[in-house]
Amino acid sequence: MGLPHVAALGGGHGLYASLRALRPVTETLTAIVTVADDGGSSGRLREEFGVVPPGDLRMALSALCEDTDWGTTWRDVLQSRFASDGPLDGHAVGNLLITALWEHTGDVVGGLDWVARLLRAQGRVLPVCEEPVEITARVAGPDGERTVTGQVAVASAGGSIVDLSLQPTNPRVPAATLEAIATADVVVLGPGSWYTSVLTHFLVPDVRKALGVASPRAVLTLNISDEDIETRGMHRADEVLAVRALAPEFCPAIVLADAAEAADGRLGDAVADWGSTLLVAPLRAGGAIDRHDETLLAAQYARAFEWMTLSGTRQPR
Repeated sequence: MGLPHVAALGGGHGLYASLRALRPVTETLTAIVTVADDGGSSGRLREEFGVVPPGDLRMALSALCEDTDWGTTWRDVLQSRFASDGPLDGHAVGNLLITALWEHTGDVVGGLDWVARLLRAQGRVLPVCEEPVEITARVAGPDGERTVTGQVAVASAGGSIVDLSLQPTNPRVPAATLEAIATADVVVLGPGSWYTSVLTHFLVPDVRKALGVASPRAVLTLNISDEDIETRGMHRADEVLAVRALAPEFCPAIVLADAAEAADGRLGDAVADWGSTLLVAPLRAGGAIDRHDETLLAAQYARAFEWMTLSGTRQPR
């Protein structure tokens, strides 16, 4: 029984954790990364050059670096940031390199593939779309509803997010991105900032359609806690309901949650009503509030993949 080919979707630190966990239990691994960031180094490069924000793509590439002195050295260089009193202050070296390769090649996917070669990456990194997108959210608070625009603004808005939209509404998606979802044995979505890193994938029409088709072989990884401002006060059942509301055609084979959620009847009911299978196991990193332990997460991904094979959801290679 061969290891599965996996496509993992998300962004930022959540996707970094899932990629590190997936590496030892997959044969081929492709990261599909959100490109809505408009803050920090990524936001400055996006505004100045009109490129997709490179930061989350850089994080995913770093997660896949070869575990040798070569790979980890280049990973550390990519992740390092300038600290100065000049215009380079705060820029990540990797963001500048990726932007330079896009300028040189004129190809978003090709430029990322060149950085992957430099890192000797154990997998491929692709953008969810190849043009920068902007998130708009309708947020309910004590003073009523308001509309906020931009990833940073949405992530820090507070209140309850009741609606999400994207501009442009139908961004260009690389053929390689759709192919990766269509040909993967397993599609993994989450964890991460739920609205600005996870749900944004469903706002891209072509990707949403592809995920709907792939949902019988999908694993949805829920967060450990609600430390993000955008989800403060939410429960894991609310994360499930938010996916269902935004993409009713998507129903993953498995929902993976931390053992702390075992006693939450709301989560069990929400997953059962969805028609998915809930897997609950210890996933929290020791001493952490909201971080997954990569080794524990890897073990549960392997367990989920085995269950999917036995159930016929994914066929062994």
